[in-house]
Amino acid sequence: MMAVERKFIEDSILRFRIAEFMKEQLERAGFSNLTIQKTPLLTLINAEVTNPGRVIGRKGKTINEITDKLKSEFKLENPKINIGIVSKPDLEPQVVARRLVKLIEMGKNPRRMMHSMVKSIMDAGAVGCEIVVGGKLAAKGGRAKSFRTIAGYLPKSGEPARWVKEAKLTAYPKAGAIGIQVRIAPPDVAFPDKKAAVELPAVIRASEDFVDKESVAPAVQAPAPVAPVEDVPVPVAEEKSAPKPKKKAKVKKEGE
Repeated sequence: MMAVERKFIEDSILRFRIAEFMKEQLERAGFSNLTIQKTPLLTLINAEVTNPGRVIGRKGKTINEITDKLKSEFKLENPKINIGIVSKPDLEPQVVARRLVKLIEMGKNPRRMMHSMVKSIMDAGAVGCEIVVGGKLAAKGGRAKSFRTIAGYLPKSGEPARWVKEAKLTAYPKAGAIGIQVRIAPPDVAFPDKKAAVELPAVIRASEDFVDKESVAPAVQAPAPVAPVEDVPVPVAEEKSAPKPKKKAKVKKEGE
């Protein structure tokens, strides 16, 4: 094996060990997700939890202890931990799965809890979600069963499936181990085969309701100006009276 390949493998194994260690340390604080950025000067670890106060501790005591363990166990020269708070816990599969683990270990009905959590996930704005629970769900000594609850749109293959968040945990009630799988399609991802309907902005609808009718009356073009017509006298031919018939001269007869 080449030295370069071995370096990449060792780096990936180290990242996996650090992630598992941080999950264990931040479990009580509501661990959600983790990113590790390694630079020549330091190793930056960004973690998101639901309760940052438990991670930091009083006067930073807890986070300083975690930093010292990273230096001693993983030989990190200058580790730096940044703690962020989860804005929407219902959209984080790790948080939802851990919540379901606690409820099942308390003896709650798994199927009822699954439906309730799917509803809360969809109400938070998720595109789709799926919860699968399998194991000794019945009484002790019963057969293993599995239940699945799904809602919305959830791709499972191809490139869109890479954007789906997933978490797997195990609950340990008295009856036996129960596996829990939670998959959530976040609302900020635009899937190519799932296009949202485009709505007209409310400004257009409002303008149609409150527009002034006079302002939108059809414009009437004014007639073109016509030059004034002067009264010009028109010569009229005089009517000639018909010639009167000439009277015949009376002829005097002889002897009168």
